[in-house]
Amino acid sequence: MKKVALLYDFDKTLCTKDMQEYGLIPSLGYPDPSLFWKEVTDFSQQAQMDPISAYLYVLKNKFDAQGKPLKRSFFDTISTSIELYPGVETWFDRVNAHGKALGLEVEHYVISSGMQEIIASSTIAKYFRKIYACRYFYDEKGEAQWPAHLVNYTTKTQYIFRINKQVLDEADDIGLNTWMPFQMRPIPFERMIYIADGLTDVPCMKLVKEYGGTSIVVYNPKTGKEMANRLKQEKRVDYSAQADYRAGKKLEHVVFSRIQQMAIDVELQMQEESEECE
Repeated sequence: MKKVALLYDFDKTLCTKDMQEYGLIPSLGYPDPSLFWKEVTDFSQQAQMDPISAYLYVLKNKFDAQGKPLKRSFFDTISTSIELYPGVETWFDRVNAHGKALGLEVEHYVISSGMQEIIASSTIAKYFRKIYACRYFYDEKGEAQWPAHLVNYTTKTQYIFRINKQVLDEADDIGLNTWMPFQMRPIPFERMIYIADGLTDVPCMKLVKEYGGTSIVVYNPKTGKEMANRLKQEKRVDYSAQADYRAGKKLEHVVFSRIQQMAIDVELQMQEESEECE
């Protein structure tokens, strides 16, 4: 059975805001999460540091300064407060069933600059084949010591190629960079759908679109429609849709239609290959 890959950002794509704002940042005493992010931005500029590196550094330092080590187990409690967009809880089963009915196996992946620890303990983690996100290295006490993995808006693109080649281990750079003919890659770009919410995802959305896949920008109608419209007008994405994953909504219609077209393309390709072998 041929595979289809759905790739997602997480923050403001599957959930309603940055995942750190549900419980992680408030636990440090910030009345408004924007105050924390401003500190991160200021430190990043002062230190000339990558914003994601700066965020992980500032976060750990804030916990240390308050005398409470940042522990792996703490992230598990944060995931319980995540607010998912409507329909997300049932989305994956519906998409999988649609693909199976068309003779395709659907796999889901997350590519996020958020915390892998939070995503991995969320209620929807079980649906993802792989979660690519930031994470810490922890000592024998389970306390964060150092960033083990960084995912920013440009490094996100490597994971599309990992999924394309099915070289999923982040430590396997040889497999990732070894040439593989496009026709031999297990999940071609044409059978990829990338779903995300904004500017930090543009390199990935543009890459998938340019290589023949489908890119969809989703938005919160209260805050993100203007940005989504601009990305669509600039032809950086194929479609825009409200971040409403419920049955019968536009997002489901677009994704289901694209998967159906993928199934037709696979059937035509198999017929072509069969005729060539005769």
